[in-house]
Amino acid sequence: MNAFKKLTLALFLIFFSCHLLQAKTGDDQYTDTVIKTIKVGDGIYMLMGKGGNIGVSVGEDGVFMIDDQFAPLTEKIKAAVAKISDKEIRFVINTHYHFDHTGGNENFGKEEVIIVAHDNVRKRMSKDGFIKAFNKKLPASPQVALPVITFNDSISFHLNGLDIKVIHQEHAHTDGDSIVLFQSANVIHAGDTFFNGMYPFIDASSQGNISGMIKAADLILTLADEQTKIIPGHGKLGDKQALQQYRDMLVTVRDRMQKLIAQGKSLEEIIDLQPNADLDEIWGKGFLDPVAFLSILYTVMPDK
Repeated sequence: MNAFKKLTLALFLIFFSCHLLQAKTGDDQYTDTVIKTIKVGDGIYMLMGKGGNIGVSVGEDGVFMIDDQFAPLTEKIKAAVAKISDKEIRFVINTHYHFDHTGGNENFGKEEVIIVAHDNVRKRMSKDGFIKAFNKKLPASPQVALPVITFNDSISFHLNGLDIKVIHQEHAHTDGDSIVLFQSANVIHAGDTFFNGMYPFIDASSQGNISGMIKAADLILTLADEQTKIIPGHGKLGDKQALQQYRDMLVTVRDRMQKLIAQGKSLEEIIDLQPNADLDEIWGKGFLDPVAFLSILYTVMPDK
């Protein structure tokens, strides 16, 4: 790997490790953050700010919310919700344990909002963690921030005239990912199994892998039709076509990486070969640049 590429990767690692922990490091960076509200369906909205996209269902039974971004944004998130509902926030479900999706848990937990997540989310939040890709320690969350209801395979909610089904997808972005289906509304929140229009981060330290990401995309594709609205963990509101393109990209990069590893290529050699140059122009300008994505992908292959 040449010096420039090493520098690019190092800068990325520093940036993203700081991004993951920014909920713990100060509030000034959130001063100018605006929470954007996008109507997705009848009584269903997507909120975009900093961190993972939030899903919201509003109605007579109260507010059901998916993820809560960073702690300093809680008041802004509540203000955005108050513009679409005068009911209280009753439930927050975490699609996985990363801080950009669970950073507001402590604030909402203190207000007696019921926090729900997969078993592995509570397990990971309950103890100190470590993301090897960024050489970064993650402190255990306080008790009040932990999910109080956890599930293994799936759980259902019946609120606001909707049947809401939450399905665990194992070993995808992490080992605790959840996909949320608003069944009669034809809306799906994919969490970080779907980064719309960009290369995804896959957390090997949390037992995520590329095969699980593809399986998650395949599952959602079987549940979606041409009218389905799909809320990604990151990126703009998507649909079945956007998810199909994303899934096809994942298969392509997996197959290319698998072939190069089988040939005995090192990560440095693979980066120098630029195997995804034809895809980088489309997918490499978002969350991860091409070098960073190859470095992550190398660690989350099935044989790693």
